Order: sequence, then C-alpha cells, then structure tokens
Amino acid sequence: MADRSPISSSRIQENIEKIGLRIRYQGRVQGVGFRPTVWHLARKLSLTGSVFNDRSGAVVEIWGDPDHLEQFQFKLPDQLPPIAQIQSKCVETLSGFAPTEFQIIESSLHGSAFQVLPDLATCPACLEEVTQPTFDRYRYPLTNCTHCGPRYSIIEALPYDRANTSMRNFPLCHLCAKEFADPKDRRFHAQPIACHRCGPQTYLERIEGQDVNWETPAQLDVIEAAAQLLQQGAILAIQGIGGFHLACDATNTEVVQQLRQRKVREAKPFALMGKNREMLERWCFVNQTEWNELSSPVAPIVLLHKHSKATIPPPEVIAPDQHRLGWMLPYTPLHHLLFKQLEIPLVFTSGNLSDEPQCKAREEARQRLKGIADWLLWNERPIVNRVDDSILRVEGNTVRVLRRARGLAPEPLPLPEGFKDAPSVWAFGASLKNTFCRIIEGHALLSPHIGDLQEARAITDFENSLKLFEQLYPQPTTHVAVDLHIDYPCTRIGEEFAQQHQLPIMRLQHHHAHLAACLAEHLVPLDTAPVLGIILDGLGMGLHGELWGGEILLGGYRSVERLGMLKPVALLGGERAMREPWRNTLAHLLSTMTWENFLADYGQLELAEYLKKKPIRTYQNMIRLQKNALLVSSAGRLFDAVAGAIGLCRESVSFEGQAAMQLQVLAEEAVFKSESDGCGYPFKIGIWPSNGLPYLDPLPMWQTLLHDLTHGISSAVIALRFHSGLVQGLLQLLLHIQMNRTDCDHVRQIVLSGGVFQNELLAQMSEAKFKKQDLSIFRPTKVPCNDGGISLGQAVIAAARILST
Repeated sequence: MADRSPISSSRIQENIEKIGLRIRYQGRVQGVGFRPTVWHLARKLSLTGSVFNDRSGAVVEIWGDPDHLEQFQFKLPDQLPPIAQIQSKCVETLSGFAPTEFQIIESSLHGSAFQVLPDLATCPACLEEVTQPTFDRYRYPLTNCTHCGPRYSIIEALPYDRANTSMRNFPLCHLCAKEFADPKDRRFHAQPIACHRCGPQTYLERIEGQDVNWETPAQLDVIEAAAQLLQQGAILAIQGIGGFHLACDATNTEVVQQLRQRKVREAKPFALMGKNREMLERWCFVNQTEWNELSSPVAPIVLLHKHSKATIPPPEVIAPDQHRLGWMLPYTPLHHLLFKQLEIPLVFTSGNLSDEPQCKAREEARQRLKGIADWLLWNERPIVNRVDDSILRVEGNTVRVLRRARGLAPEPLPLPEGFKDAPSVWAFGASLKNTFCRIIEGHALLSPHIGDLQEARAITDFENSLKLFEQLYPQPTTHVAVDLHIDYPCTRIGEEFAQQHQLPIMRLQHHHAHLAACLAEHLVPLDTAPVLGIILDGLGMGLHGELWGGEILLGGYRSVERLGMLKPVALLGGERAMREPWRNTLAHLLSTMTWENFLADYGQLELAEYLKKKPIRTYQNMIRLQKNALLVSSAGRLFDAVAGAIGLCRESVSFEGQAAMQLQVLAEEAVFKSESDGCGYPFKIGIWPSNGLPYLDPLPMWQTLLHDLTHGISSAVIALRFHSGLVQGLLQLLLHIQMNRTDCDHVRQIVLSGGVFQNELLAQMSEAKFKKQDLSIFRPTKVPCNDGGISLGQAVIAAARILST
C-alpha cells in the first residue's frame, strides 16, 4: 500500500477517502503523447488523479468509480497514439484522499532511463498540414509533433527538454507555444516543434558556394527548385533527420553512373526513395508485410525483389548483379514536398565518400561532398547525432533487421527472465558494422548502427556516440566487455574506457556473442539448458588465438564449447584474401589437392589458365610455413572461393560480401528457372588432428564442382548445388556430433546466426532442412545476424557471468 500523491493538499477533497489505483506502464510511453491520452480518457470517465513519467515508464495514479477504473484499463490500449506501445503494466492499490481533478505532472528532473526515442517518420496529421494550403504550416519542411519527427538525432542531454536539444536557439512563437502547453493538442510537450515564423529555415545553394540565379525566382521556392534540378540531372546533397543523403534521378543511367564514379562506389547497391506504392511496384514486387514496414513510423529501407514486368526496367547501375532493390518512402516533410513535384524515383544514398560516415553539418558537407554533389539543400536545424537509415528484409511474414538505426535505435530491448538484476555493463561490439550496448535495469540499450571502424572519421563517430550515451545514461557501470581480437579499434577504446573508469574488463569470444545475442532477442531465459549454434561469418578470434568463421557451438549465455567447424584453410595473404576471392579459391584448391594434380585433371579450365599467371610456388611456401597465411575456418571465405572458381569477382571485390551476394543471386536464378535437380555437392566429415574436432571437409565438393565446370554446367546451377550441398553438409556434421556426444544428443534447439546467414537462400534452406529433423530454429529478427548484433551478445554474456558469481 502507498499513500503518496503528487497532487497538492489544496486540491484534495475534504473528508472524502476513496480507493484508487497506481498503474505503472512500461514500454514506449514517454515522448509519444501517452500522458495526454491518459488525461483525455481519465477526464472522459470522470476519474481524478495524475499521470507522470518516472525512470522506468509512465505512472498513472487514479481514483474513481470501480467500473470506470476498469473501463479506463480496458480502453487505454485501444486509444494509444500511433507510436505508443505498452509492453507491461503493474497495478497496486492506493489509499488516501481523491484529488479533485486529473493532472499531467512534470517529469522528474532526473528524467527516465529510457527517455530517448528513435527519430520517426512524418505522421499523417503533419503531412496533411504540410501539403494543404489551408494550414498554418503549409510547405514548412521541418514540421513535426509528438507522433513524429526528430528525437535521438537532436538530443544533447537529459532531461529531454528543448533546451537540451539542437532546437534551443529557436524560441517558440506564441502560436507554437500555445500548442506546446495544451494537453489537448498533439504538440503538447513536443520539444522540436516549430513553424515558418519561429523555426529553422531551409536553403538551396551550389556546393561550391556560387550565387544562384533562377530563371523564374518568383515562382519557385527552394524545394520546388531542388525538384527541378533533380529532373534536370543534377546530384543533390539533401539534409535529412540524421545526416545528408546524395540524391539523383534513378531513371537516368548516366547520372547514376556519374554518382558512382564521384562517390567512389564501384558496385555496392544504392538505396532508392519512391513516392508511393505504385512507383515502387513499377520495378519491384511489394507484398502487404513489406508495405506495412515501408509505411510504418520507422520508414526503413526494405529490400524488395525486382520483377521483369517493368515497361522501363531499372538501370542495372543502381544495384549491379542483384535481384533486390532497397526502397524507402519519404519520411520527412521535405521529402514529401520534393515528391509533390516529382514522378521519378530517386537514388537516395548516404552523403559520404565510400566507407566514411555520412556528413551531418552544412560546412562538413560543403567540404567533403565537393566534387560529388552539385547542389546542397540544407536547413538550420543542427544534427547532433548521426543516424543512418535502418534496413529490413521480409521473409514470408517475418521481418528481419539487417541494420538497426533510424526509427529503431536507441529504443531499449527487454532482456529475458533471469536478467532483472543484471549489472550495468558496457559492451563495445566488433570492428565491422559496429554498435555498442549498455545494460540498464533489465534492458539492453543498443546504439544505432555506427559502421565499419576502418577509417578515422568512423572511429571518431564511435567515440562521440559513446560520450553521448554516457551523458544520457549516467548510471554507474560495473564491467566492460570487448572482443577477443586485440586489433579491433573498439577493443582498444573499450580497454581505455575500462582503465579510465577503473573497471574490470571481460574479453569475449566473437561467435559466442552471435549465439547469445540471438538467444537474448528471443527472450530465452538465463537458466535455459544449452542450445546448439551454427555460426557462419567471415572470421573472428577464437578462444586459443585461432581464427574462426564456421562453427558449431554448444552452450548458452555463460559459456560455449566448440563442437565442430568448417575445415580450416589458409587465409592467403592475410587481409588481402578478404578483398581478392581468387586467393581463397587457390587456398582451397591447394588444401584439397596438389597443384600438379589440379593441372593434370583440370588444366583445360579457364580457371587454371587464370591461376597459372600467379606465383604458385610462392603461395605454396606461404601455406607450408603459415607465413601471412593463417588457417581460418571461415564460411565467408568458402563462399568467396566458390565465387572465384566460377568467375564472380575473381580478381577483387569492391565491398564486403560482394562475391557471396553474386553467388546467391546466381543460385536464386537457378531456383527461379527450375534448374535445380535436387543435387547438392557432397561434403565429408574429417577429424582435425590438432584438436580432435570433427570438421566439414569440402574435398568432394571441389572435385564435383570442378567436374561440372569441365562439362560446361551453368554457373547458376553450380551456385545452387553449392548452397544445397553446404546446407546438407552442415546438417550431416550436426547429426554426426549429436550421435557421438551424449551431452548434446538430446538438444533440439538450434541457433543460426552470423553474417553469412544474411544470405536469404542459405538461411531459408537451412531452416527448412533442419526443421525436418524436428529441430527448433532460432534466427535473429530484431537485431542483425551480422556483427551489428555482437555488442548485445557481449553484454548478456558479461551480465550472465557476473550474475553467476
């Protein structure tokens, strides 16, 4: 029982004592219009009391007729604002005097542990105001309200008040202030609101700063002018919510190719923005689940399958050698206003040189995008925190997150049963597709996608994001978790952080983190029996200094044991092997047969002619001496090796995963054309001498693949046979392990994760094959299966071990 009430004594009815309720709601209930909704419903039902935010959510203290109290709890979930979400509620009885009215109480000065929401797409109400001339905010490109607009991208500190955002230098005019103060208005306490009179303005200028001379200046505003420039073939840098994008006419092959050359982005697919569903369906299939995601407040990039029905097909240069296009819809008022003038889709790619973080400030864009963009469309609202676009893929009715960023992060993820009292841990993630993670009060707070830490600006961005999270979430930290790989920049930064704050540090295995992240997002309880994991990726540091990348593990949050692996093969040339697939092809061939036998049996192949030009004896010596040729059990390099063998990206790739993606595309072509004969290439099981573990040996796969090449079998069929054979081989290895080990023969739960499982064909074939063995499959959905999920896995491993001590 509790007797505290935030209502002053002057407002208490004298001599009237009633029974009330305190209802504590958790979920997305702060900064989304939840309190005004509660206020409206309570007043409608003649209830009195208050609603306020605290560290864990929103609290309603409410008095009234028991029937009305029951109606309040029943009706509230159906009346929530579009982006609000109740995850749980806790009800307790209150005794004391009933207040005379219902009030919205100011939040605690300390704010909430989870008060920072993701940035959200323009809501229908704001869109109507922007596009209809009868409204005050007609054509104002930074319109927003409680239901939409910037959040994380503009915040500098808590509490989330205007003074702590990049809007602090734009005082509200009297009309905006009236909306801000009115609980009946959807802009009640919406911190970023503004209008033509008081808000930031938008400008269009040449990237090199020359004066602009419009032919018809009286008839054009800057957004109409920008649309006209795009139609004329210009490349624009456009300021969005979390950074600048580079935009151009997606139907103009010459302009798109020009953008590729200027941006130094040889083949990596460009994202697209389309006006509406009709525009997307000119080039791609869009099912209802995909459309629901595209048009949601998250407004992510969704990967859609191309079709062949287009009257004018998409230029191949948008996404070379790919069957999918990444589409998003307009998600800011400025985007919508642009498309009011356009009937063409736009390339909408990050405003940067390849591998750098996107620009977020006008001067930065003018300097770094000079020579790439022709024009700059920018506004006066500063971007504090850079945020990329989220990327999703839909499989059937299942949505899988490939990049968790705008619209999704930093929204907290609830942790499973057993983690309620988990300590506050910092986890620093991996070097590629980096995120970091904090555990606070039974939730995981994943940073938005930061990217690959291979460039100085990306590392600076990582460090700045880290400082922001320290300010937003100042709860004391107990431990730091980093990857075992000592050369990762994030590991070094984590070590410095631990030293600076005098915290113990945990060094955690990469593939264990993949497994643990998947368990955590599926809310598998802490003390669940061990599960099996098949983790396939490029590479990660193993427990004893080896390089892993194709592993079968047994375990849970606290620990794992390595039970099997792909055959370790030399990483010929070290990091160069990640960029030059032919090196992996050669390494695999030399691990299965001698060079002389290869020439004797397959010397007539074009592949052999290509490899003869390489210094084979040098590479043989490198492998024999393991000099710049460490052994790695990598699934990613196996895909590269097969791609190189059939001539895909053989000499080099221009982005990570390119060869494997093209191999997947070819295999899907064979499926689409019904060229599958049900034959997968065979693998066999061997025992690795140094550790006694079973491994999947590709020797018979290579013999059969090379035989197919000599007999002119199409590359598409070869690619499909490889996919089918690998799936069957993994199942074969798994069943072999279960037959020979009593500690896992009864385990029926399997985790499939790691970046290689971004391959939709491989993942779906694996899931279908394993389910036929009555195995339960866990695959990542809310958190990427790639290294974007590593920090979550590190955090829950560290927390689990601490809770066990």
